[in-house]
Amino acid sequence: MDLAAVRRLLPSLAAMQTRLALLSGGEPLLNPEWASIAQTLRTAGLRVWLLTSGLALAKHARRAAELIDAVTVSLDGTDRKTYAAIRGLDAFDKVCEGIRAAVDQGIAPGLRVTLQRENFRQLPAFVRLAKDLGARGVSFLAVDVANPHAFGRTDDFVSDLALRPEDLPAFEQILDILQKDHEEDFRSGFIAESPQKLRRILQYFRAVQGLASYPTVRCNAPEISAVVGAAGRVQPCFFITGPAGARLPRDDESSDAFAQVLNREDMAELRAAIRTGARAECRTCVCSLWRDPGSVSWNALS
Repeated sequence: MDLAAVRRLLPSLAAMQTRLALLSGGEPLLNPEWASIAQTLRTAGLRVWLLTSGLALAKHARRAAELIDAVTVSLDGTDRKTYAAIRGLDAFDKVCEGIRAAVDQGIAPGLRVTLQRENFRQLPAFVRLAKDLGARGVSFLAVDVANPHAFGRTDDFVSDLALRPEDLPAFEQILDILQKDHEEDFRSGFIAESPQKLRRILQYFRAVQGLASYPTVRCNAPEISAVVGAAGRVQPCFFITGPAGARLPRDDESSDAFAQVLNREDMAELRAAIRTGARAECRTCVCSLWRDPGSVSWNALS
């Protein structure tokens, strides 16, 4: 997505009283116009949230601190070996350098960890690492192995990243230890999820193996947010593709252009299906989000 596309969005964002823009990817810091995009959104009165792999964060930490309200870094290992096994490159030290650089610039990132078979045993170590790096907190979610179309995957997507049946007792024991040893971190919110919510991850992996039902999902993300892809495709959330024709026009800067796409009949029908639980993807979602529409705040979203 380029700066011109973001500028075309501004009238619609203002008309819909948009509060927050999340810059995601891929890796948003690889976009040569990321700083101009962030500056444009900030000037328009939006808060800007950066979701990054952290690989380029050290290089851009000073500028990010000037333009970004919050940073979340995806980090899937607590050591070089685990990180390289999951990410496919030896960049653990580089990511940690970026996190420390952001902390030094006064914008301590939060860490987001996707738990899977390669790293679930490191769960307590992630909490310790977050503190050592000066992060503002750490959050966990399960690797999504149930939705073949999430995040633009292709029809031939397969995954063997889920915990196996023999891993589940060990994971349960780790959760018990974490709850006992990090009571204050749960209470303060340094660990974003409650112990009960972390146990939903255990239930999810049990369900993947056919040993339990999937955790009940309550989500209204499509009612308070939307995803705009780099080519202008609009979808209700990261996990569900929008209707084929739901995309932003390339030459329309009117204040209702985005709203018209969001309120197309097929898009409204899709949101209704999500709301009533008719979409299969929602029943196995790893990242459900519920916010009271009357009390949505920046803190709640970040």
